[in-house]
Amino acid sequence: MIPALQRVARSLGVLLVVLALTYAIFYLAPIDPALRMCGKPCSPEDLEAARGFMGFDRPWWAQLGSFLAALVVGRTYGSGDVLVHCAAPCLGYSFQYHQDVTTLIGERFPVTVSVAIGAVVLQSVLGIAAGALAARRQGGILDRVVTAVSVISASAPAFVVGLLAVVVVALRLGLLPSGGYENLADGPGPWALHLILPWATLAFLNGAVYARLVRSLMIEQLGLDYARTARAAGLPERRIDRYALRNLALPLTTLVALDLGALLGGTVITERIFGLPGLGALLLDATSTADLPVIVGTTFVGSLLIVLANLAADLARPLLDRRLAVGGRRPATPTTQETSS
Repeated sequence: MIPALQRVARSLGVLLVVLALTYAIFYLAPIDPALRMCGKPCSPEDLEAARGFMGFDRPWWAQLGSFLAALVVGRTYGSGDVLVHCAAPCLGYSFQYHQDVTTLIGERFPVTVSVAIGAVVLQSVLGIAAGALAARRQGGILDRVVTAVSVISASAPAFVVGLLAVVVVALRLGLLPSGGYENLADGPGPWALHLILPWATLAFLNGAVYARLVRSLMIEQLGLDYARTARAAGLPERRIDRYALRNLALPLTTLVALDLGALLGGTVITERIFGLPGLGALLLDATSTADLPVIVGTTFVGSLLIVLANLAADLARPLLDRRLAVGGRRPATPTTQETSS
């Protein structure tokens, strides 16, 4: 129980450091969002009043404290007859969208979730299968093909792969929509149809990591003593592969959790290419218009998701590897009874 609490405390510390750095970077930059609110012409008095109304007239560390407090109790902007209330959990208020950041993120989050979950499932399934087959046929044609595709996908820029998919599959062949998003409530068919290209693009870019990792670890596992013993006992190669893949559960689970957290934080390039109104597109639009509350809010949510995914992977480690749970050194290999059965 104590190690789990220590992991939670470390995760909260990491999140606080990331949030502090975000505030320090964006609020110390030579950008003044109050100028957009003040308009033109803007006198020094009006500019100072706009800064006070938006909460930008205080040091960045004081603004950070207000941000953290607003997550619990909410926040009110302005005074007197001109008040803007942001209910808890308040991630700030966008004066450009005239809407609180929590609502903006809540509207965009289902799109990012749809993209992230589908991409992680596709890239993990294809990458693990390709890596396992390449390891089983080491040095063969399939192994060379998987290695070559992995090198290409690892070195290809995301915008090139995405644009190529749009031009060839959507525009030239007309097989799939080139972009846009359909709500799942309107039907799973149109929803999935508009997400196939984003899923495939992300799976091609990220699946190479799974393929290369599984290939190298599978080759190592298949050369260990338990694999040679099982092979000498006459076990089918398919069962030996299952034993080897079982021992890869720990690193693969960690990789899947981190990928899911990163994708849930927003895929900026992919969402922009395919016209998806997700968190990545929201962050990119906020950056171009210097909407600092949206920038900080989306950065905080993205960091929170990554930290939570990392924490979930850490907490799952003892469940996946019993040696970590009991402190022993028993290897995760098939038993004698399993080998002889």
